[in-house]
Amino acid sequence: MNAIDLASLLCSRLCHDLLSPVGALNNGLELIADEQDPAMRERCLELLNDSARASANKLKFFRLAFGAAGGFGATIDTREAHAALAGLFGSEKQLELGWIVNADALPKGAVKLLLNLALIAGDALVRGGRLDVGAEEAGGKIEIVIRGEGPRILLDPNLRETLAKGSSGGSVEPRAAGAWLAHALASEAGGEIRLSDPSADVLMIGATLTA
Repeated sequence: MNAIDLASLLCSRLCHDLLSPVGALNNGLELIADEQDPAMRERCLELLNDSARASANKLKFFRLAFGAAGGFGATIDTREAHAALAGLFGSEKQLELGWIVNADALPKGAVKLLLNLALIAGDALVRGGRLDVGAEEAGGKIEIVIRGEGPRILLDPNLRETLAKGSSGGSVEPRAAGAWLAHALASEAGGEIRLSDPSADVLMIGATLTA
């Protein structure tokens, strides 16, 4: 996939994920404009607040995972990555987030790879569960491990192939953006991505990069 196609796919993913909360904002504004009951107006304001927060959290995450957030330095503060993931997944009652990253900072490419792999695993937990994210740097290598566990895991075969090989014979959809980018980031750093065999309740994704 060339750079223009990848950029288009990333933009499609961003628009796809923002459509729901932004649409809810629009609907809420229309409702509150016509609503006279104080209790209903308060409920509308709560929904508007939730939708605005969800939109902001998604934008913060995608800015770091897909864009140029973190500045032009070589590393990114891992606390910023943790906050981005917590904002995206931490507020969802059905998904528990575990963070096992001790380093204060990691190379920018490693952080972006970690976030994209976590996004893929989180999306695969269609009925909720637990998402554990870990990374460590040692011996000139950076090891990233993502573990998703839940009552049902759904990872599309085409997405799995794209993540592992950088190509797929199936159709390209917005949700494949993270897989394309993850593979490109791993390849650029001289690393590789490993996936566990399909399982009903556990998904493991690992990556090894040159520090």
